[in-house]
Amino acid sequence: MRLWSTVLVVLVLVLVRAKADDGFVSTRGQQLILNGSPFYANGFNAYWLMYFGSDPSQRNKVSSAFEEAVKHGLSIGRTWAFSDGGDSPLQYSPGSYNEKMFQSILTRINSFTGVAYKDDPTIMAWELMNEPRCPSDPSGNTIQAWIREMGSYLKSIDGKHLLEAGLEGFYGQSRNQGNPNFQVGTDFIANNQIPEIDFATVHSYPDQWLTGSTNQNQLSFLNTWLNEHIQDAQNILHKPVLFAEFGKSTKNSASDQRDQLYNAVYSAVYSSARGGGAAVGGLFWQLLVEGMDSFRDGYEVILSENPSTANLISQESRRLIRIRKMYARLRNIEKLKRAKEIGRAEWEEALKGGNNNSPGN
Repeated sequence: MRLWSTVLVVLVLVLVRAKADDGFVSTRGQQLILNGSPFYANGFNAYWLMYFGSDPSQRNKVSSAFEEAVKHGLSIGRTWAFSDGGDSPLQYSPGSYNEKMFQSILTRINSFTGVAYKDDPTIMAWELMNEPRCPSDPSGNTIQAWIREMGSYLKSIDGKHLLEAGLEGFYGQSRNQGNPNFQVGTDFIANNQIPEIDFATVHSYPDQWLTGSTNQNQLSFLNTWLNEHIQDAQNILHKPVLFAEFGKSTKNSASDQRDQLYNAVYSAVYSSARGGGAAVGGLFWQLLVEGMDSFRDGYEVILSENPSTANLISQESRRLIRIRKMYARLRNIEKLKRAKEIGRAEWEEALKGGNNNSPGN
């Protein structure tokens, strides 16, 4: 969302359920790969994580949120790892940092685990900036040059983690018919074709982009928006696409309309993933738990308070987990098949050797 984008620089996707011995998430074509198998993830946004995590008296809310997430099968969380100025900033002024908030920078050693963030496999990916925009240059050249420069710089420090740009998914001037009626100086195709960018991201807020439009028109736009980006990621970019933010405010609409939007996103992701397509997951905006009232923005989901939405989230988690398990089984079958083939070849070779060395030869 654009509510806080002016103070954000770096974001991080955290593997909520990763074990210590899990490897780094990588890509293979249009799939994310974890421990040799395709990885699909249902997830959430947690803008508040750095704020509550920095305060020992509030830190229990982070644990509570992660426990709720795991109960509902959520496996990745997206959080902010930088802020300039304002309330509880990481950087008070240029070069002056707030040590209490300094918990997610690439070369920093984690004060709890002793592991540098750039070496930590529980971090899935880095994001350059939340929703970068440059409306003063609708050609997209300014953003393109910035992503190229910063992507190269980040990869020179950390070559283990995946990187994405943080784009909302708006197309450039050559193909702006898929956009809402505004230009922001980004290009979903060109920006994500930069080699250092490992996967694409898309945000989806038809209630903000199509104000005054009916719920049905917003859903129609959303379905086209989702399918176009999945197809472009699959057929043009040949990279995974993550729907990194989506939501609908309940301040101006009923909760069943939000459920309709969630169902549309989840259905598109599942349909693509089930067929081996480019969609690898979705992250709703945003997960809260009780006691986080100051962060309520109308888009929040408190799972205990929103049972219908919670059921949709759990259902999507189960479906994506089944796909991951299916790929893991297929991988194990293929490994067993290869082992049998190797074993058969070795056995046949041994028999040949035995015949050559038998008495009378």
